[in-house]
Amino acid sequence: MSDPIPDIPAEVQALVGVIQYEERSTFPIEMGYVYNTCAAVQNGNPLYWDAAVAEELTGGQIAPPTMMSVWFRPHYWAPGAEGEQKALQAHFDLKELLDLPEAIIAGNELVFGEPVRPGDVLTTHQIVRSISDVKTTKVGTGRFWVIDVECHNQKGEFVGKDTYSCLGYRRPKS
Repeated sequence: MSDPIPDIPAEVQALVGVIQYEERSTFPIEMGYVYNTCAAVQNGNPLYWDAAVAEELTGGQIAPPTMMSVWFRPHYWAPGAEGEQKALQAHFDLKELLDLPEAIIAGNELVFGEPVRPGDVLTTHQIVRSISDVKTTKVGTGRFWVIDVECHNQKGEFVGKDTYSCLGYRRPKS
């Protein structure tokens, strides 16, 4: 854990560097999602549309690396699940614990490992990497935090990391 940050409760500081919300994808990766995503953004790369090209270049079909966050976004509702299902739950926890009702994603960085292939079952977890001192920005006063979402396939191979830089804040009183 990093040095204590003034005015952040110990229970919140204790979350920094700790694996949280380990989850397994609810279904194996399938090309239907890949085709829908590629069609939505008009990505005609034959690597994703032509199995022969994919076989030649990557040893079989793969999902676009930029789809990584798609695989760990839960459906809004799922049978047997309690309450609303949210992606990046650690972010929503920090908003609540720090009493910062508004938030934005200020930045996003992706690191890629092994390609995601049809049939893969992925496991993700979230790690709060840092929480800043109080900052005042144009949108309000709050804190920045960084959360990593790390992802591995069913073989335990690293497939990627999605790093989110977030700003939780309270709007100025008008």
